[in-house]
Amino acid sequence: MTIKKRLFLSNILMIAVPAAIVAFVGLLCVVLLWSALQGNHAVRPEDGEDLTRIGRDMAGQIQDAMAAAPDTWADQVESLKSLAESGALRVMVVQNGGLAYDAGEEQPEDLQLAQAADSISGPEVLLSAGERSVYRASAEYRGGTWSLYLFGTRQEHLAGGWKAFLALVAVGLVFVVFLTILMTNRFLTRFVIRRIEEPLDLLSEGARRLGGGDLDYRIDYTGKDEFAPVCGAFNEMAARLKESLERTRRDEESRKELLAGISHDLRSPLTSIQAYVEGLLDGVAKTEEARQRYLHTIRTKAEDIDRLVSQLFLYSKLDLGGVPLDTQAVRLDEFITHFVEKAALDSRVRGLEVTVDSLAPVTVSADPEQLSRVLSNVLENSIKYKSKAMGHLHITLEESGCLSLADDGPGVPEEDLPKLFDVFYRSDPARRNPAGGSGLGLAIASKAVYSMGGTIRACSRPGGGLTIEITLPKEGDRRAEDPDHRG
Repeated sequence: MTIKKRLFLSNILMIAVPAAIVAFVGLLCVVLLWSALQGNHAVRPEDGEDLTRIGRDMAGQIQDAMAAAPDTWADQVESLKSLAESGALRVMVVQNGGLAYDAGEEQPEDLQLAQAADSISGPEVLLSAGERSVYRASAEYRGGTWSLYLFGTRQEHLAGGWKAFLALVAVGLVFVVFLTILMTNRFLTRFVIRRIEEPLDLLSEGARRLGGGDLDYRIDYTGKDEFAPVCGAFNEMAARLKESLERTRRDEESRKELLAGISHDLRSPLTSIQAYVEGLLDGVAKTEEARQRYLHTIRTKAEDIDRLVSQLFLYSKLDLGGVPLDTQAVRLDEFITHFVEKAALDSRVRGLEVTVDSLAPVTVSADPEQLSRVLSNVLENSIKYKSKAMGHLHITLEESGCLSLADDGPGVPEEDLPKLFDVFYRSDPARRNPAGGSGLGLAIASKAVYSMGGTIRACSRPGGGLTIEITLPKEGDRRAEDPDHRG
C-alpha cells in the first residue's frame, strides 16, 4: 500500500473510529437508561398537580365501588392494589369514621397532614409540608361517608439524581472520545510512520555503506509504495558509481600505460639518434659512405619519432572529439573494393595477401577519410604481426553491415582481447617489439569507429589468427535517428 493511500486511510479512520466508538457507548448508555426506566413502573408524582390528578381518579373509582358494594368496595378498586404493590404512594381510606384501607409506607408527617386536611372543609383538599403532600377527598354513599387520603413525596431529588447521572454520562463520553482519539492516533501513527521509517533506515544504511566504500551494497526493498522507485534509483546510482570508479581506475591505468609506452617508444629512436650523432662527432665514421649510412639511420629514427608523435596527436584529437567528421552515405562494398585495389600490391610486397569475398551491398553512414584510416590501421597491424613469410588477410561484408577482417597471424590470448584496443598494448613478446609497431594503430581505429557511431571488436579464430569485426550504422538507421542528417 502506498504512503498516499495510508495517509488517506489514516485520516478517514481518525474520524470514523472515534465516531463509531462514541456512538456505541452512547447507545449503550441509552439502553441502560431505558432499562432503568422500564424497570421502575411506580407512579411517582412530581408535584401537587400529579397527586391531585391521581387522587381524583382514585376517588372516582372508590365512589363507584362504594355505591355498588359498600362492603367489598376495596376488592373492586384496581388502583389501590397497584399503589399498594409499588409502595410509591400511601393510600388511606376512612369509612364512616373508621380506617377501612391503608397501604404504603407511613411517614412521620402524615398524621399532621391528615389532621390539617380534616380541619379544612370542602370535598377536596391538597396540603404540603416540605416534600410531603396529602390529597383528601370526601363523599357520601348510601348510609355513610368515606374519605380518601393520598400521601406522596415530590421526586425532585430523583430528578436531580437523573441529572447527575446524565452529567456523569456526558463526562464519560468526553473521556471516551479523548481516549479513543488518543489510541486511534497512536495506532494510525505507527501504521503510517512505520512504513516511512523502514525505507528511510535502509536508505540511511545504504548511504553509510557507500560512504564507507562498500560499492557492492544494494538496498533490498520489496515494498510497493513511493519508496520503491527511490530505492531502485539508489541501487542504480550505486551501480553507476561503481562503474564510474572502475572506469576511472581503468583510465588511470591506461594513462600510466600511455606514459610508459610513449617513454619507451620515444627512448629507442632517441637513443639510436644520440648514439649515431656521437659516432659522427667522435669520428667513428671514417668514410663518406659510413657517414651517409649514419645520417640515413638518424633520419629514419627521426621519421619514426615524427610518425609516433603524429599518431599520438591524432589519437588525442579523436579521444577529445576534436576531429571533424564528414559523415555521408557510403556504399561499403564498393569502398572496400577500391581500398583493396589500391593497397593490395604494396601489401603483397610487404608479405600480406589481401583477399575479398562475399561483399554484400550495404550502405552505411561514415566519414570516408576516417574509414580509410581504420582499414589501413587494421591492415598495418596484420602486416606487422604476421607469423609467416606470406600472410593472408580475408575481408567479408555481411548484409547486416558487419565487416570482418581476418588474418592468419599468431592471434591474441582470449583474456587479452578486451585490451587490444588500448594504447601501446602488445599482447605477446613478438608484439612487444618496438620496431614492430607503436601499439596505437588499433586504438586509433577504435576511436575512429566509435566517433562514427559504430562498434569494433576483436576475436580469435579457431585455427589461429585474429579477426577484427566492425559494424557501422546503416544509412537508413542514421536518418531515422537524426532527421536533420544530410550525409
